[in-house]
Amino acid sequence: MRIPLFQVDAFTAVPFRGNPAAVCLPPQELPAALMQAIAAENNLSETAFLLLQGSLGDVPLYGLRWFTPTTEVELCGHATLAGAYVLLTEIHPKAQEVAFSTRSGRLQVRRQGERLAMDFPAQFPEPWPEGREQVAAALGIPLVELYRGSMGVAVLASAQQVQQVQPELDRVQTLPVSGLIVTASGAEGEGEPDFVCRVFAPQLGIPEDPVTGSAQCLLVPYWSERLGRTELRVRQLSARGGELWCRHRGPRVEIAGQAVLVMAGELRIP
Repeated sequence: MRIPLFQVDAFTAVPFRGNPAAVCLPPQELPAALMQAIAAENNLSETAFLLLQGSLGDVPLYGLRWFTPTTEVELCGHATLAGAYVLLTEIHPKAQEVAFSTRSGRLQVRRQGERLAMDFPAQFPEPWPEGREQVAAALGIPLVELYRGSMGVAVLASAQQVQQVQPELDRVQTLPVSGLIVTASGAEGEGEPDFVCRVFAPQLGIPEDPVTGSAQCLLVPYWSERLGRTELRVRQLSARGGELWCRHRGPRVEIAGQAVLVMAGELRIP
């Protein structure tokens, strides 16, 4: 069996920055164990598997599953963006949007100028006072606030602290969440983001994720309330870096970004 395989850098318009994701378009549904083996072989933070299910009017509908090198996850932003980019540029270039059936419900991605905008479910983090000592020890610095949802959210005093923090990943891995987000408000000035973040998820086989769309499901509701506005620009301060444009829409979060194709080929399965 030959499976079309693409590698896309998401949340960037420049190759070799942003977050790389593999996108596979198998001709039929694959066993979960095989998808996990393919993701381990790709050894990227996420591999997306897209299977055509039909259409919603003129909107193509695909099943979508995401795998890290070690496990399947419930929601992934950058691999969804990468998959939509492949579909809207290589497979359905005349379509204006695509829809995905996932474990997190129906997700849609539409063209927005040079960007693609994803419609994701919002999450509302809750205070996590009992985790404060453990998280502070893992980060090695004091916390301003601490919350949790699917991931922990550690609010730090400044963007500089977010940039410089060097967490002890062994300690992060013991936290009872799927990963740890560190975040702070952005510096003031033209061209500066509203807030910054980094994401560490050794629990999922990802020591540090370069750019994390799903983290914005937690961060955008939090920062929207703190900053008093619904449209927010985000910068993820990983080594590769990435830019996201987000909008809080009540129970949903719009997450937009650019992407660039860096590799196309095929996967050969005996």
